[in-house]
Amino acid sequence: MIQIRFHGRGGQGAQIASRLLADAAFLEGKDVQSYPFFGVERRGAPVTAFTKIDSRPIRDKSMIYEPDFVVVMDPSLITAIDVTAGLKPEGMILVNADTLPEEIMQVLGDAKVVLVDASAIATAHGLGSKENPIVNTAILGAFARLSKVVGLDAVKQAIDQNVPRKVDKNKDAAIEAWTLVEEKEGSE
Repeated sequence: MIQIRFHGRGGQGAQIASRLLADAAFLEGKDVQSYPFFGVERRGAPVTAFTKIDSRPIRDKSMIYEPDFVVVMDPSLITAIDVTAGLKPEGMILVNADTLPEEIMQVLGDAKVVLVDASAIATAHGLGSKENPIVNTAILGAFARLSKVVGLDAVKQAIDQNVPRKVDKNKDAAIEAWTLVEEKEGSE
């Protein structure tokens, strides 16, 4: 089973990103679970969402305590929450940022960390505002490419089926993030 934990702030789309990932995996024939965990709902408050993906039926309904992947949609959460908690030794953290200060990288320890500026991508595609970009589809495109858990076609199809507004802009953001990660991998 592949387990993914999303950390974001209310309004960034962590819950929707988790659900879109599950829908994309389902479209590829996998068994999935997706669910959020949050306190008082309000814009800007920390939100955690979980996605489980497996080729067999998933019977475990618990939260994810040992994720394979962690997606951090707001880098300020890294110093507020232990985003590395339970991360498997071979796990990966995807952070929505173009750079991170050394002190934040130290907090992340030895984990494999990949950065993608999903905020810039979302803003460029008119998703949210510059102050409050909605980064869910951009971060999902980057995650799909990095993890290889789902394909880009399934991500686009999940967006088509579940995103009520700006469908093409959301798909374009996912494609741009996918392509950016692919280019980064090719240059390493």
